[in-house]
Amino acid sequence: MRLPVAGALLLSAAAYYVYLPLPSGVSEPWKLMLLDALLRSFMKASDVAHALGVCHRVHLLNRVVSWVEVIEARSCPAVHVTDSTLGGVPTRIFQPKGGRELKRGVVYFHGGGWALGSARMRSYDHLCRKMVEELDAVVMSVDYRLAPEAVFPDQYDDALAASRAFLSPQVLERYSIDPRRLCVSGDSAGGNLAAAVAQELSSDDSLSVKFKAQALIYPVLQALDFYTPSYQQNQAVPILYRPVMARFWLQYLGADSSLEPLLLANNHSSLDQAAIGADARSRLDWTSLLPGERKKRFRPVLKESGSPGVVGQVPALIDVRAAPLLAEKGVLGRTPKAYVMTCEFDVLRDDGLMYAKRLQDAGVAVTSDHYEDGFHGCMVFAFLPMMSSVGQRSMNNFIRWLDQNL
Repeated sequence: MRLPVAGALLLSAAAYYVYLPLPSGVSEPWKLMLLDALLRSFMKASDVAHALGVCHRVHLLNRVVSWVEVIEARSCPAVHVTDSTLGGVPTRIFQPKGGRELKRGVVYFHGGGWALGSARMRSYDHLCRKMVEELDAVVMSVDYRLAPEAVFPDQYDDALAASRAFLSPQVLERYSIDPRRLCVSGDSAGGNLAAAVAQELSSDDSLSVKFKAQALIYPVLQALDFYTPSYQQNQAVPILYRPVMARFWLQYLGADSSLEPLLLANNHSSLDQAAIGADARSRLDWTSLLPGERKKRFRPVLKESGSPGVVGQVPALIDVRAAPLLAEKGVLGRTPKAYVMTCEFDVLRDDGLMYAKRLQDAGVAVTSDHYEDGFHGCMVFAFLPMMSSVGQRSMNNFIRWLDQNL
């Protein structure tokens, strides 16, 4: 009798831990709850290890990711896979076997808050193989340096170096890539890097070859407003919680973690921050950039006075290489046609929507692909074991757009 009772208690405790109230529109909520429970467990363990001085929390998380997700470069009948370097940066290269003589080309940056993940993860490996097979394209997935050892602008510099090498005549010729059919892409923090690289290289008149397209998957694009409607609406929706995003930003920018409460209160972007001018504020003014159905009942949080000097202490907060949404209209207007994916249940939803609007206002052709049932990171869950419906739909639509526009 005791064993069934103990089993029932354990099951009840597990269900209590796993269960999380989610918005009714989220795709396959129980799968998301299970995924979130796993991530929360790993994050709590990493916080304990960090507090005890065993290792940095990010190191433990990355060890878990490596153990669970990282796989060797293995070719298959349709795709040749190798680990190499691109502009001195470690890169996994996927090439189609056969097909047309000249291939499309995609350079891809993985997500993970500039601190986690790898191009060698199973989910990204599957995604890149899928792109190769569907597009007859050469895909180069870049393993840029990660925080905490690397901080801004290291990740950006790696992405830029890899992209410059990707556009070089030597690389294009070696891999039989068509110089007229090139795309820069990435998800989450990788979408941030892709947007920043697209801005920089589109304005470089010394380049004879440039990207034809940029594809940004739920990108993170600014760190001045943690009270956009999506940050308010989705602050407690997995898998990217509002405080976690603030922590990622501080790690990326090499700032003290004690600033996290200031960011979450928008004290760092108060009106007494002289370094943030009216032009910069207008570039992330969601009251004018978002459609009415996304603003809903939410109100801006803009403090008259906050914590003066934060931007002086962390100047990268207003550096367009770190925060591409802050770029001038003229810079945006020179970037290539864009695909911007956003998800309703994602704190970063409005970063992507505002960027799409600003690109359109600058004259760039933009496809805004929004998923009403999507959550942050959903596209990389298009494969087993965490296969989700919205993950499959978003991945297929992303690849379809590339096929039609590249």
